[in-house]
Amino acid sequence: MFPKLTPITRNILILNVIFYLASNFIAFPLFYEMFSVYYIASPFFKVWQLITHMFMHAPMGQGIGLTHILFNMLTLLSFGPVLEQVLGDRKYIILYFASGIGAYALNCGWNYFEIMQGANPMEIYSIPMMGASGAIFGVVAAFSTMFPDSKLFFMFIPFPVKAKYLFPGIIVISLYLGFSGSMGGIAHFAHIGGALVGYFLAKNWKNDHFRIN
Repeated sequence: MFPKLTPITRNILILNVIFYLASNFIAFPLFYEMFSVYYIASPFFKVWQLITHMFMHAPMGQGIGLTHILFNMLTLLSFGPVLEQVLGDRKYIILYFASGIGAYALNCGWNYFEIMQGANPMEIYSIPMMGASGAIFGVVAAFSTMFPDSKLFFMFIPFPVKAKYLFPGIIVISLYLGFSGSMGGIAHFAHIGGALVGYFLAKNWKNDHFRIN
């Protein structure tokens, strides 16, 4: 069961669906070229892509395809409404978009490291990053930080898992996949970047909430 859908989470879901349908059925591949985000030194990089890439997902029939947007939106439905109600509109919006931008920043850092290690810059410049995963990993990490003892149920796991294990789990698994090169085509360091931003924002807000003046 999903928690009751809240206004900002609902609007984010609607925007993702609109972008996905338009990108695949109205202006393919133009929208992917315009609204996905490129490495900051790439000639294809545009400043608006810092925001629009969070509403873009893998094209139908390519790579992970439709499962990309489905997984992201189901995860947002699971964690977003609770945080939206607890944090309020302003903080929730900051959490979501700051996590997405943080995801891009760390992915750029990894791209820079790859170039310094001898990777072909033109290849990196031409590969876009897309998806709400960085923003949503920030939401999941924030939930893990604010409600550490909440018990969660996951498919294929026959027992509840406490939320406090989500954040370290994200970091460890993404680090392993990123450095090992497993599951190529996925920006694992973007996931880490989004999760770190979500963790530090939630930690700061949680500490402020319990501070005594």
